[in-house]
Amino acid sequence: MTAENQLVPEKAELGGKRLGMVVEGSLSMGLKVRLDRSTFVEDMSVGRYVTIRGQKDYFLGMVTGIELGAADDRLASSPLDAADPFIVEAVAGSATYGLLHVTPQVKLGRRAIDLAEGAKPVKTVPAHFSAVWESSQRDIELVFGKEDERRFYLGTPLDMETQVCLDLVELTKRSNGVFGKSGTGKTFLTRLLLIGILQKGAAVNLVFDMHSEYGWEGRSETNYKVKGLKQLFPSKTAILTLDEESTRRRKVSPDGVVKIGYGEIEPEDIELLRQTLNLTEPSVQAVYQFSREFGRDGWLSGLLARRSEEETTGLLARLNVHESTYRNLLRGMERLRRLPFLVDEASHLPVQRIMEYLDRGVNVVLEFGRVTSPESYILVANMLTRRIHEQYVERTEKALGEGRQPPRPLVITLEEAHRFLSHEVAEQTIFGRIAREMRKYNVTLLVIDQRPSGIDEEVMSQLGTKITCLLDNERDIDCVLTGVAGKSELKGVLARLESKQQALIFGHAVPVPVVIRTREYGSADSYRGLGLAHGADAKRRLGEEAREVWEG
Repeated sequence: MTAENQLVPEKAELGGKRLGMVVEGSLSMGLKVRLDRSTFVEDMSVGRYVTIRGQKDYFLGMVTGIELGAADDRLASSPLDAADPFIVEAVAGSATYGLLHVTPQVKLGRRAIDLAEGAKPVKTVPAHFSAVWESSQRDIELVFGKEDERRFYLGTPLDMETQVCLDLVELTKRSNGVFGKSGTGKTFLTRLLLIGILQKGAAVNLVFDMHSEYGWEGRSETNYKVKGLKQLFPSKTAILTLDEESTRRRKVSPDGVVKIGYGEIEPEDIELLRQTLNLTEPSVQAVYQFSREFGRDGWLSGLLARRSEEETTGLLARLNVHESTYRNLLRGMERLRRLPFLVDEASHLPVQRIMEYLDRGVNVVLEFGRVTSPESYILVANMLTRRIHEQYVERTEKALGEGRQPPRPLVITLEEAHRFLSHEVAEQTIFGRIAREMRKYNVTLLVIDQRPSGIDEEVMSQLGTKITCLLDNERDIDCVLTGVAGKSELKGVLARLESKQQALIFGHAVPVPVVIRTREYGSADSYRGLGLAHGADAKRRLGEEAREVWEG
């Protein structure tokens, strides 16, 4: 037998523990696994992986259900005396037993040549009485790979210490989502993803940081400080702020302060604010009439200009705008005028500054500080994204025409995504368009939300990879799993996640769905595990990188 056709060693030789054997099942409904007498059913958990050794191949499967069985139905109506441990032990594993429901995910093969080719789709099932074992490190690595120049370790499978890695190059080819109810660790997961994307060079990030969690430092649920992108990668991260006073009060030195001039706000930027500003449909249409009257860069100043009652009446008559419509629009725009980052004329265009950073491979975190009103976040995120996307479209088309490399991939991180991607507005916003384009112009989204049911179903279906922490709302769970194969099994897994540090990952960047316990983040050991300096080493590196920036 040639080396490539040799069978791999028996599972016992690989150090795994036998759990039971296959007794029933089908490809569509999954397998039933009867646990061995020596396996405690209470040690089993939904979401863990097991390996099934068939007659010809290995299969990796996920436990999607656990139940108790009895060989005689009379045991249910006439229970034995549980107070006598001898009787309980005597019938355990024979008259009574535990059953696992296992969904086969991939076929691993048993020959060396099969293992070299990696995991393959499941098109059959293992035979009756096939042995079921705890999955080994080798099994997990065959499916998810090892950490390398494109794969990033995000966490470990349930009841294992083996690393589960995401292919970040594949991840950034599509828009993705991080979901979970408040307090489940969405921010920590997102921070880890951003670190991985930055480390592996898979893309450059633009983060709309509504709660100032990603730039310099954030806080855990237990209120201890954790480092943000700027502390970990000082030369590869720039912090811009809309609220300089708040940023400096936190002892953070921003790389720039963002001011937006009235002339930069276009009519399209107001459409998304209709509900937030309580604008009527005629008021939104009136914006375009004022734009034609005063120009696209002068309509807001023209609308807000002081004028006499007679002048106002003449203007409205000329534009054919009803007075009530004008008053409604004016009230909405007065709310915008109170935003501290809006000025008559800005000395620096924020889009130009952001693009300069992105072109150099520097990740940008835009902090909102205390300016966290819905109209602030929606206006700034929509306005900047629309203009940055326009530049990416122009550059990508020009690069294709000239046979040059397109601009480096960009990931835009968006919190409270339902504000931009709801059913009512998804068709109108740039974010809905980006989600549907799937990196056609090298721009994708990383959306974060605790209410996925508030996001348009078509947009949800376009998200390539979903990382989902615990959700306790039925509509949210159904929305996240829309269009996913094996939805009913995954629904049970998702509903039983722990409230912190657990997540279900499925989609484009992983070969099969997997439940992970998120890797530690925030301690000195965790920074070293990321290959990052800490303490004195970090300060020394910070100084060296600062000199490189200034001397370069």
